Amino acid sequence: MTTATEKTTAAKKSLSAPRHSKIGHFLAENGALVGLVFLCIALFIATPDFLTTRNLLNVGIQSATTAILAFGMTFVIVTAGIDLAVGSIAALGAMVSAYMFTNLGLPGFVTLLVGLLIGLLAGGISGIGVAYGKLPAFIATLAMMSIARGLTLVLSDGRPIATADEVNFLGSYIGPIPVPVLMLVIAGLVCWFILSRTVLGRSMYAVGGNLEAARLSGLPVKRTLVSVYALSGLFAGFAGLLIAGRLSSAQPGAATGYEMDAIAAVVIGGASLAGGSGKASGTLVGALLLAVIRNGLNILNVNSFWQQVVIGCVIAIAVGIDVLRRKTN
Repeated sequence: MTTATEKTTAAKKSLSAPRHSKIGHFLAENGALVGLVFLCIALFIATPDFLTTRNLLNVGIQSATTAILAFGMTFVIVTAGIDLAVGSIAALGAMVSAYMFTNLGLPGFVTLLVGLLIGLLAGGISGIGVAYGKLPAFIATLAMMSIARGLTLVLSDGRPIATADEVNFLGSYIGPIPVPVLMLVIAGLVCWFILSRTVLGRSMYAVGGNLEAARLSGLPVKRTLVSVYALSGLFAGFAGLLIAGRLSSAQPGAATGYEMDAIAAVVIGGASLAGGSGKASGTLVGALLLAVIRNGLNILNVNSFWQQVVIGCVIAIAVGIDVLRRKTN
């Protein structure tokens, strides 16, 4: 027979199990956000200078470029792809914009639009290679990375070129608010809307979850893939203009290595490299986490070489968590 004590114990276990599973689910879904909160608390304890308005705005400015690149990268990773060209496309978009303003005398607003279109075109070409050329995403975007960086150097002859006032506005302030932070918010909302409120967004998740099943169900898989890489290029072009606006010039070496930060932000934010998952809010948290780590280490006067080691460890942990999450699922 079951005693009253055994019944009580069993009841307690049945109550605690769902609670533990809910906590575990919350941590699995929002681990980066929890980590960001604890990191901010730790840095505030270590140095009161961290949680000042000036420093937090600085973190926002530092994270803006990475976050915008990462929003575009989110589309690609949701479809189980990768885009190694975003840093080079960012540099090319800004350089073409600056070249057309300085050397061809086109109006500033036109050159800004041209910079965005260059990003869209370059990303679309990568997407065509992946979707119709059957190239692995790694190879197609690696080739575009080299092409875009080479064209940037050809146009600039290795020297900076001045940008239009309309582009420089992207690096300025509206009152006390930095324009890069406002652009970050706008880009994040656009990414969220596309992923969660459009047919294209639902198609991305379907393609990333099971490409063959998506094809058999009648989804336009090839058009979806081209659109994904074109969007990634568009966001990259926007990020490149943001960098140029802050510097008032297009730099031939701009955004070098930024593709790694973009990929890291997406993965840290909870997206799976196997595809089928990822969201704009997670990517934003991932980008902010990277920016806070760098900012905090700078305030604490940690050597920049060690900062790279720390960032590498964070990326490795995030990928490890992704692997464990997929195994448990």
